[in-house]
Amino acid sequence: MHPRTFSKQLHHENIVTAIREAEQKTSGEIRVLISHKHVDDAVATAQKEFLRLGMDKSDGRNGVLIFVAPRSQKFAVIGDAAVHAQCGDGFWQLLAAAMSGYFRQGDFSGGIAHGIQKAGELLAEHFPKKG
Repeated sequence: MHPRTFSKQLHHENIVTAIREAEQKTSGEIRVLISHKHVDDAVATAQKEFLRLGMDKSDGRNGVLIFVAPRSQKFAVIGDAAVHAQCGDGFWQLLAAAMSGYFRQGDFSGGIAHGIQKAGELLAEHFPKKG
């Protein structure tokens, strides 16, 4: 899919709202990054972006990045060390499969929002908001 077509189909406000709602219940951080470049390996690229964004510097090591590369038709969802320690690979595989279902139907905002919601639930369970 062409990145412009993808971007036009995104409902930015829905994604922002989903992040805001998820982060109200956790000390963790969720970010979404849409790349308009071609990527061969979405996970490796997401890991580089995670570091570039400084998401590995949080006190709780509890950040989650949803990385989408529409030109390559690839995406990845990665969590920092503490998040991954709590959920393991199985969580990420189930989440990616669910998001893929949305994406196959052309519901990109829905897929991203679903990823945000599920990541938020995981973060709220293991890293609840303090105070």
